[in-house]
Amino acid sequence: MYRTHTCGALNIQDTGKEVTLAGWVQTIRKFGAITFVDLRDRYGITQLLFGEALNRELEMHPIGREYVLQAKGVVSERSNKNLNLPTGEIEVNVTSFTILNASATPPFTIQDDTDGGDDLRMKYRYLDLRRNMVKRNLELRYAVSRSARNYLHENGFMDIETPFLIKSTPEGARDFVVPSRMNTGQFYALPQSPQTFKQLLMVSGYDRYYQIVKCFRDEDLRADRQPEFTQIDCEMSFVEQKDILDMFEGLIKRIFKDVKGIDYTAAIEKISWDDAMWHYGNDKPDTRFNMQVANLKVPPHVFSDRRHTIPQTAIGASGFKVFQDAETILAIAVPGCSAYSRKQTDELTEWVKRPQIGMKGLVFIKYDTDGSIKSSIDKFFSPEQLKVIADAVKARPSDLILILAGDEERTRKAVSELRLEMGKRLGLRKENEFRLLWVLDFPLFEYDADQNRWVARHHPFTSPKPSDIDTMIHHSPVIKDPAKYLEHPYAVIKANAYDMVLNGNEIGGGSIRIFQRDLQEKMFSALGMSKEEAQYKFGFLLGAFEYGAPPHGGIAFGFDRLCAILGGSESIRDFIAFPKNNSGRDVMLDAPATIDEHQLAELSIGIRKEIK
Repeated sequence: MYRTHTCGALNIQDTGKEVTLAGWVQTIRKFGAITFVDLRDRYGITQLLFGEALNRELEMHPIGREYVLQAKGVVSERSNKNLNLPTGEIEVNVTSFTILNASATPPFTIQDDTDGGDDLRMKYRYLDLRRNMVKRNLELRYAVSRSARNYLHENGFMDIETPFLIKSTPEGARDFVVPSRMNTGQFYALPQSPQTFKQLLMVSGYDRYYQIVKCFRDEDLRADRQPEFTQIDCEMSFVEQKDILDMFEGLIKRIFKDVKGIDYTAAIEKISWDDAMWHYGNDKPDTRFNMQVANLKVPPHVFSDRRHTIPQTAIGASGFKVFQDAETILAIAVPGCSAYSRKQTDELTEWVKRPQIGMKGLVFIKYDTDGSIKSSIDKFFSPEQLKVIADAVKARPSDLILILAGDEERTRKAVSELRLEMGKRLGLRKENEFRLLWVLDFPLFEYDADQNRWVARHHPFTSPKPSDIDTMIHHSPVIKDPAKYLEHPYAVIKANAYDMVLNGNEIGGGSIRIFQRDLQEKMFSALGMSKEEAQYKFGFLLGAFEYGAPPHGGIAFGFDRLCAILGGSESIRDFIAFPKNNSGRDVMLDAPATIDEHQLAELSIGIRKEIK
């Protein structure tokens, strides 16, 4: 046999045993007539001691880093112990060894503090995967998968595979398409999610389905996005929203317990989409810290059920044109930062002017510990007016108030980013702290002014809240004057949808689904689909709804993103064995790549040269 033990298995209790180990050479250290070798495998590292006789043999048959080596010997206690390693109290006195395979000099060091850059490590990903930190990431990924599967199995869910070659029905992101050789001129699509299949499984009576499944979207990439990604995809029949929330709170808490050893016993807070946008500026707020947004001025058509938190005379009568002309004025109170220097406030001003944030400037008010107030707009505002603003923001002495003004959408997004940035700078977004949140009652529709039609905020199979179904059925989606779309009844319809948020990241989202044909047809009509188009794209689903479709709903968790957050990383690439780069390329395989003329001819496809 190649080995009797792994390189992470031996300890002081094994002293005196004859063992055989096999693995990769991590380091070689020569000390006169003896040589120490650290041998590594998936399970750990064991130190090998080559005495004087074998040292001469090593000189005749030298080994190098990443050589595959088999060593036989006797376990002995080390004189210089390394208690940071599980095997650090012992070493193996080698009696014989075999070089199983030599290795070229690796292009980078196979260590956590490697000297290899991203591109180089991705090109030689099979070497990068040998590093301990990458191995730990994949072990965490497996632990999350195992925990999820165990929980879902225990709760009666059945793992059912669905097809990867399906019909293209583009409604959201671009589809990846696959030409069919046997059906000339026709194409499959790779699924963006198994959405319609899991609904069909509910119609088929499989009332608790799950899959840890690959999904594909042809989108521009970023740290938390890959062209192929993994979901924990789940669906249940005969359920209401509360049933879904309770079931999958249990799933995430189980994963926390199994993977991180965290007993998350606290109830998960639930807030509406309106509250999330009003208090935090986005629909996936990081609630590990407070620093809520104060809405000093908002357009009349936005959050029409809210009251302004500040008398408008405090702003409108100031003569400060930036505030007078702004559609929205939003602020946060940053605790304990009133002593910020001019250099620090200037740096923050430049930060909000970056293209990613897109603001023209930043107003600040310093509420000092002695109760005095200073600001960058002193010549426009009296101390009394500044105090009104400070009170509206719920600032306390020693706080720094930061104010952004501009158009509604951009300013709300910017204040959200500014809040997160200040939370990061103040150390309030702790890696080892986890805070879960449910966000509920999203808008069902968004209006696309360019296309002059409604689009689904989530997807077209999401049901309205029960109280809004009549509005959905009895109002026409047509709008003659696009400027008045906010007055249309569709603007206030809420979706029976929910997102789970972890530390400011959406890790899961789902909804109660439409399960009746007439309501589904009405939804397609609202999205601008003719009956013919709806039948062509989704006739299979509409037909299924005529044969006793049960009420159902589900959720999908971003598996890669969940692993990254639990592992303390900002990028999902760190938790995928063979990821793509930011251009969507696999630099190890050099894919995507061209195919030869014979393959193109079989597919009846020609490549048109780009016309400049």
